[in-house]
Amino acid sequence: MINNGYLRLVEESLKKHADLPAISDYKGGTLTYAQVGERIIGIHQLYKSLHIQKGDKIAVIGRNMSNWGVVYLATVTYGAVIVPILPDFSSSDIHHIVNHSGSKVLFATDLLFDKIDEGKMPKLKGIISVNRFDVLVDLDGELTPAVEAVNVKLHGDGSGYDEKTIVFPVIEADDVAVLSYTSGTSGFSKGVLLPHRSIWSNVIFAREHLSLLQGERIVSFLPLAHSYGCLFEFLWPFVQGCHITFLTRSPSPQIIAEAFRAVKPHLILSVPLILEKIFKRRIYPEIEQPKIKTLLKIPGIRKIVHRKIRTKLIEVFGGEFKELVIGGAALNKNVEAFLRKIEFPFTVGYGMTECGPLISYAPHNKTLTRSAGKIVDRMEVKIDSNDPYKEVGEIMVRGDNTMLGYYKNEKATKEILDNDGWLRTGDLGIINKDNFIFIKGRSKNMILGASGQNIYPEEIEARIGTMDYVHECLVRDDNGKLEAMVYPDYEMVDAEGLNNSQLEEKMQEMKKVINKKLPAYMNIAKITLIAEEFEKTPKRSIKRYIYTK
Repeated sequence: MINNGYLRLVEESLKKHADLPAISDYKGGTLTYAQVGERIIGIHQLYKSLHIQKGDKIAVIGRNMSNWGVVYLATVTYGAVIVPILPDFSSSDIHHIVNHSGSKVLFATDLLFDKIDEGKMPKLKGIISVNRFDVLVDLDGELTPAVEAVNVKLHGDGSGYDEKTIVFPVIEADDVAVLSYTSGTSGFSKGVLLPHRSIWSNVIFAREHLSLLQGERIVSFLPLAHSYGCLFEFLWPFVQGCHITFLTRSPSPQIIAEAFRAVKPHLILSVPLILEKIFKRRIYPEIEQPKIKTLLKIPGIRKIVHRKIRTKLIEVFGGEFKELVIGGAALNKNVEAFLRKIEFPFTVGYGMTECGPLISYAPHNKTLTRSAGKIVDRMEVKIDSNDPYKEVGEIMVRGDNTMLGYYKNEKATKEILDNDGWLRTGDLGIINKDNFIFIKGRSKNMILGASGQNIYPEEIEARIGTMDYVHECLVRDDNGKLEAMVYPDYEMVDAEGLNNSQLEEKMQEMKKVINKKLPAYMNIAKITLIAEEFEKTPKRSIKRYIYTK
């Protein structure tokens, strides 16, 4: 097993690409690799003066931006553990993650500072602004002088950069690099312990199999707090010597398209919903026109129409990308079929946080329709069924990409990792003889938000289940929005003499209360009352697949 792999790649990149643009904020400033290196050394000195040790936790929260990336790189290259927190999490979720992880310092963007109560995070040394690298809260008196002592490096223009100072510590392959929380709520917290070997293995695979070269451009708009966006829009491009532009704002399809036109990225990562929305708004209305429908029936003309549609769609994404990689969930089969027809350069990959994230991938010109790609290098796959090629079973994987386990959660770790190192993905599927994976369903029930956030319906259901007039509920995806199906507590309804109209009003009031407690991306769009209890398994679990749209 290679030691210190990713850290060596960062060292090489900082030295080799010193004068190249490294990271930019969209419509904002740019840092060269030399400037990033100067800031990394400054943060290392800050950690040293704060007596931060190898393995200590450092938390960071904020939307994708340059200084967020600097904090991440500085932390892992110091030998500490980065704890990325989604900016959409509620205040209680943020406090819980900081406390559960035992983070020593929290870096937070100014816009999120109002969500944070330092009094509820007693083990912190303090809070530092991601935007300006100044002290927002100093809880033990050490933070302010320590930050002031390295102020020049944290705001330097790169002139103080000396590549001889870029010598990172020796890190073992199984040392923890990232503590990634798949959820915020305390009852569902799973802090994924990703070792350095996982980061290195994912980056090396990307370097050897994806097309992105020194000086080429990429836009980082998927949440950096998730491994998918962080690895492939930031960590790998950085060691390639690429120019990364952070979106810095909420990634609506309109803003993303605007950024793509301005930056013209050479590789694009996305989640299905964004591609599907762009397809629905920009392409579908055209191909539904009677004239176009007629032309598509004529063999000779069909290719010309397809070529024009492909050109238009490529322009939407900036016009210069070599491939668009879809991850996080299955792509709508009708959209996929049409994109294949017009020979649009896209592919579908598969992964999960617990694999840092990559499990399978194949380039667009080698992938198979409806597959999620081929098992990646340094990983194995097997299907928990009698015939992995024909009989659907749980997808299990093993190899360098897999996590060490869940932080402070031995029970959950044993449920997902067996004694031989096989990780149960919770997804159902089959494989072919070339180890292409075909996903047939999700046993974990996770819903992917429009901007790539992982939504666990059980979290929302747990909150709704505590409310008056609710006997049981189920949360599902309704065309990109969340719908809560509720079977009412009719005993309580009858005891209070509520009619249907009054019960509906109670549900609407409940929706407002619940949504105030949840991150915006987890908000319930509508509540649907059902007249009968949900169908159950012998274990009394709801047969969720029956109600999934």
